[in-house]
Amino acid sequence: MFITFEGIDGSGKSTQAKLLKNNLEKLGFEVILTKEPGGTEFGNYIRNIILSIEMDPVSEFLLFASDRKTHVREIVKPNLSKGFIVISDRFHDSSVAYQGYGRGVSIDFIHYVHNFILEGIIPNLTIIIDINERLSFERIKDADRIEKLGIHFLRNVRNGYLQIARLEERFFIVDGSKPVKELEEIILNKVLEKLK
Repeated sequence: MFITFEGIDGSGKSTQAKLLKNNLEKLGFEVILTKEPGGTEFGNYIRNIILSIEMDPVSEFLLFASDRKTHVREIVKPNLSKGFIVISDRFHDSSVAYQGYGRGVSIDFIHYVHNFILEGIIPNLTIIIDINERLSFERIKDADRIEKLGIHFLRNVRNGYLQIARLEERFFIVDGSKPVKELEEIILNKVLEKLK
């Protein structure tokens, strides 16, 4: 099973991805937790480039896509083949939300590129941890990052996530303003239901 976590900055998705991994391992499942960008050595290089250089949205998307191709080939596909549960903190839906809805890259172009690089790998379950942009800003402690993101950008990204969640049944939206423990239980119950 392939599970992905999505959400705007500060949503708590990384925390919940780690908690889910730990909970599933306690139940005896073999689990791999990975992330984008940075789940591979190549991904770490890409992450550093993206964080240190201003670039146009299409170039940014293509860098993420390059990382995603390596991520699928080196981590996701091999571990799914071994029968592991793979949990990824972000995957292809991040590009649709961030570069598409957030930065104006053609959604059709993003899907076109993904058709080539994903090798047919689509998550079985995508958990969107939904928070509004104001809560995001409260949770993000880095003032430079807040200024760089901007409230309108995060609003567009959030709306993008909510739009794409309406298109496929694999999406499960949870209210990220709930307490961490409550979210943990909701997510674990949903995953166990899917594993039946």
